Amino acid sequence: MRILYVLTSLGIGGAEKQVVTLAERMSAKGHSVAFLVLKHTAEEWPVKLPVLRLNLAKTPLSIFRGIRFARNFMTLYRPEILHGHTFPANLFTRVASIGLRINGVAPTTINTIHNVNEGGLHRMLAYALTSPLVDHVTAVSTAAAGRFVRLRAVSKQKITVITNGIDTDEFAPDQKKRKLTRNQRKAGNSFVWLAAGRLFPAKDYPNLVQAFQALLKAHPDAQLWIAGEGDPAALFRNRPDLLQAASLVQWLGLRRDIPALLDAADGFVLSSAWEGMPLVVGEAMSMGKAVVATHVGGVSELMGDTGVLVPPSDSAALTQAMLAVMNEHEMLRKRESIAARDRIISQFSMNARAEQWEAYYQDSLPGSHRE
Repeated sequence: MRILYVLTSLGIGGAEKQVVTLAERMSAKGHSVAFLVLKHTAEEWPVKLPVLRLNLAKTPLSIFRGIRFARNFMTLYRPEILHGHTFPANLFTRVASIGLRINGVAPTTINTIHNVNEGGLHRMLAYALTSPLVDHVTAVSTAAAGRFVRLRAVSKQKITVITNGIDTDEFAPDQKKRKLTRNQRKAGNSFVWLAAGRLFPAKDYPNLVQAFQALLKAHPDAQLWIAGEGDPAALFRNRPDLLQAASLVQWLGLRRDIPALLDAADGFVLSSAWEGMPLVVGEAMSMGKAVVATHVGGVSELMGDTGVLVPPSDSAALTQAMLAVMNEHEMLRKRESIAARDRIISQFSMNARAEQWEAYYQDSLPGSHRE
């Protein structure tokens, strides 16, 4: 198959990483794979496959030229599968494929929804109005699929749930690497919590910092590392009560060594206000880490009966859950970490997910039984 992945950007994010990893697996299976990227970002995931960058600006002329250029490229590349990810790329894929024919056959268009919240009602209306232009829609969690159906952005008949996949070889515990990273970061014997993700409202880091502030009263030597792109000061401009606690957090900035940081940490915490199915939670589980997470999006679908779920925007509940994990007996925590990794290996491995996507693509082609 010839597969063209359309992304808003290749920025350092979970959705982008998932697509890059999937594309690499499809290429390794012998398929022809390329990327069409709408805009450039300063920090991007490294990609070895062909990439066409449109560098779109938010002007009608730039978008028109981008669509025309993309259609010319598609005519030359001749994709059988045109797969968009996240709202801007999904909408672009729909419009750019209007009337497109490759050797007399239209490419199969697929859109993937990566979050329960991809924007306001105007975006949901745009999805609904352009629904006839896309053949299939997938969502990374049942929660995301359900919300988009309820909002009538996607019909129930058109949407399928295909969850994220985790590279269980890359995210595997290694005691030597753990010791090295902890020594480098001077963690000592402290219990280290790690959070990861861009510093923006969805992650609700003020909620986490407030929980950590309370946690320090019981465990003053505990550490909180937060890895993610953005300015921490911007998060607390309206929360002067948290400035002191925020100063005690180790803000690591944008990092490309998440496996090493997870290895070094003792637990992973997700404080998000909303999510789709956060890749990093699955990565933490694959590393055998204790996970405390807010009950949002598809988090519970990923965690099952492992880890601890708490309500969103409830710092007291988050504190209590983190303390409960820290106070657990080491042997109990070890058994739970094994169960978490086993769950990822058995149900969410990237190898199995690549097989699922390959079958989905093949079934979506004209003449298949899906059609």
